[in-house]
Amino acid sequence: MNDHRPEVADVFRTYEKEFFAKWGHVLSPQQRKAFEAIRDCRTAALGGHVEYVEQCDTCGHLVNAYNSCIMESLF
Repeated sequence: MNDHRPEVADVFRTYEKEFFAKWGHVLSPQQRKAFEAIRDCRTAALGGHVEYVEQCDTCGHLVNAYNSCIMESLF
């Protein structure tokens, strides 16, 4: 079972347009950067790496593991 569990980033992506329409004019550059990092959390936008799945050693199945927004804030 591979159910998607809702995350804060899902809310940011869903309501981004409405949020920026209402509040975008008062956000500082740092707040905008934080919003974008959270929105892009665990997506290809922040980069990632490929992992071997432990259960699939025989077939060599690969899984993308995208970086979290925590990694973005370190740079």
